[in-house]
Amino acid sequence: MKVGLLECDHVADRFRHIGGDYRDMFPALLPNLKFELFDVCNGQFPGSAQDCDAYLCTGSMYSVYDDIPWIHRLKSFVREIHQAQKPYVGVCFGHQMLGEALGGKVRKAEVGWCVGVHSFTLLEKEGWMTPPEEEYRLLMLCQDQVQELPPGSRVLARAADCPVGMFTVGRNMLGIQAHPEFSKDYVGALIQDRVGRIGEAKSRAGLESLGQGTHASAVGRWIGNFLERAVGEPSSLSAQSHF
Repeated sequence: MKVGLLECDHVADRFRHIGGDYRDMFPALLPNLKFELFDVCNGQFPGSAQDCDAYLCTGSMYSVYDDIPWIHRLKSFVREIHQAQKPYVGVCFGHQMLGEALGGKVRKAEVGWCVGVHSFTLLEKEGWMTPPEEEYRLLMLCQDQVQELPPGSRVLARAADCPVGMFTVGRNMLGIQAHPEFSKDYVGALIQDRVGRIGEAKSRAGLESLGQGTHASAVGRWIGNFLERAVGEPSSLSAQSHF
């Protein structure tokens, strides 16, 4: 299975020693997938949705409602992926892009920034969620959230400060607000770098939360299972532990 990694941002040079760029983080999370890189934030897009078996869309410092040419083009491409019935997984910005491109709405959350480890409750369980969990903890670093869902959506998980933590559109498209690909060291460095934007109280709480374990490995396996099921291949993927 060839998965197109739609890169919507790049890790700042001063942080790359921690875990590399997105093109390093996602292969580390999903080592058995073959990724083809598309630097969409610099205008490098697939020729068509048929170029890959599936797509994974990364996070970004931008907002999906920003009036930037590559973001408009990405919305159109996500609609093309949907029309072609190709599998798609979006993480953070990619999750929000799925909602916005297909008719939902993304806005800044009233709760403000969500940073550090957050706990999500599963509202619906799917066959690809193996190993099964009642809830999962993942790292967050965002202030935008999906606030109106597109047609044909189902919310699968929520957190106290994030009502749409995970959702699907049909059978082939999945959005995950949190970051299974991030390490605690990377999120900790970003929080410390952005205290002025996030606020001292939330930054302190976010840094303290990093002492908790996460389910990044399990959610990484879910992503692999979801893509394999959607593509129609037998399940064989594994994900590395991020505890």
